[in-house]
Amino acid sequence: MGLAVLCSRLLGLARELILARLFGAGFAMDAFKSAFRIPNLLRDLFAEGALSTAFVTVFSKKTAQGDDESAWALANKVATLATLVLSVVVIVGVFLAPLLVDTLAGGFSPEKAALTMLLTQIMFPFILFVSLAALVMGLLNSKDVFGAPAMASSFFNIGSIAGGVGLAWWIDPEFGPRSLIGLAIGTLIGGCAQLVAQFPALFRVGYRFRPDFRWNDEGVRSVLRLMGPAVIAASAVQVNVMINQKFASHIPGDGPVSWLDYAFRLMQLPLGLFGVAIGTVTLPLVARHAGAGDTEGLRSTLAKGLRLGLLLTIPSTLGLVFLAEPIISLIYESGKFDAEATLQTASALKFYAVGLAAYSGIKVLAPAFYAIDRRTTPMMVSFGAIGANLLLNWFFTFHLGMGHRGLALSTGCVAICNFVALYLLMRKATGSLETGQLVSGTCKLLVAGAAMSAVCVGGARWMAADWVHSNRGVHALQLGAVIVAAAVVFFAVARVLRVEEMDDLTGALRRRLKR
Repeated sequence: MGLAVLCSRLLGLARELILARLFGAGFAMDAFKSAFRIPNLLRDLFAEGALSTAFVTVFSKKTAQGDDESAWALANKVATLATLVLSVVVIVGVFLAPLLVDTLAGGFSPEKAALTMLLTQIMFPFILFVSLAALVMGLLNSKDVFGAPAMASSFFNIGSIAGGVGLAWWIDPEFGPRSLIGLAIGTLIGGCAQLVAQFPALFRVGYRFRPDFRWNDEGVRSVLRLMGPAVIAASAVQVNVMINQKFASHIPGDGPVSWLDYAFRLMQLPLGLFGVAIGTVTLPLVARHAGAGDTEGLRSTLAKGLRLGLLLTIPSTLGLVFLAEPIISLIYESGKFDAEATLQTASALKFYAVGLAAYSGIKVLAPAFYAIDRRTTPMMVSFGAIGANLLLNWFFTFHLGMGHRGLALSTGCVAICNFVALYLLMRKATGSLETGQLVSGTCKLLVAGAAMSAVCVGGARWMAADWVHSNRGVHALQLGAVIVAAAVVFFAVARVLRVEEMDDLTGALRRRLKR
């Protein structure tokens, strides 16, 4: 799962690198990224958030009870219902694009807003493809198939790169704003590829789709009952995204939207590799424990997932904070992406990274509440996050004058608050989450992190001494050497301090290598 996500994230990073070099971080990319975010918000709201979580929970419980026939029938009913509903959402979204753009990017100039609206209308069908892909992914995860669905998003990146860049060049070889139409069409090609790429694995587990309109079914009702609070909880998250977008559009000049997006996507590399991967694997296990009434197994699974997430995300956080500028410079700085864009993007990345470990924990905890039938809990926590996000955005961005960096810091702080609230509520619901081990392990990891930070700081100074005078190949070797040295120091100190999850991690790697 981790390797598949790594492949996908690296391809996604390649996609962002290509866009940065061809279009930079200004008028064109602000419009494209804002337009892409609108269908993406709805995808997060209805598909990968609410629908996927609800479906995996109900489907996994049915398979745990040995009721495969009923589980397959439920899959057909939900897939049919999702296809029809999302098709209507696409049609409505195309017509409401002007209103959506005005809501999310009200600070854009008329020219930038017009381009954003056109791109939004072209990309709106993306929500249908990627939502069905998320549903298929949930089905495969429930059958303990993780690699193939995790690799599916790689096909999205390949399709969007090849199709999007090719069409953009065909429309405008100079890659001006008009060529973004090609990128928008390429996004649809990538979304379709992400869905179709999972079909072979789907056939291997024995699933055959047959349209089923008999929705008066207890399984469908269970999915919808879980979806209700999940949609409300996810909508709170999307309201925060809309608030951030609105604030970013009112920051003077061209670039803040792009700087934030490039930085956040880079942070998603370790988040997807570790946080999302652990959360995805954990959810079906938690649902099975809940279905079997095994509270002890449920607590142990969640606790292990949280501790493993900290082991992997704490060094990632420190690396992004101390090495942000050389990382951004190496990856993005070329073509229309200049040194100023590197500096501004790196400053956002440092503040986003503050919430990385918390994001990982949220990915493990939030879906688990639906498995234990506490479906309103994430919803209530998310409502509190809206107020906190609005207040912190205003305070950091305008009161302290931090600009786009304030939005990144606010996002990180809200993630930490969310995680703490979810952890305390889950601990209350389950009786224990092995808190003593979590605190002890975290302290040990912070000691290892201090040693790693010293390596990163020294490495950053070493690279800065001749960064301007050396070429890109030397930059890559230098940065790679610093990252490897920092990682070795961190995990060596963690091993010396007897961090329990180090044994689990190394044991899993040995078993994988033997296979």
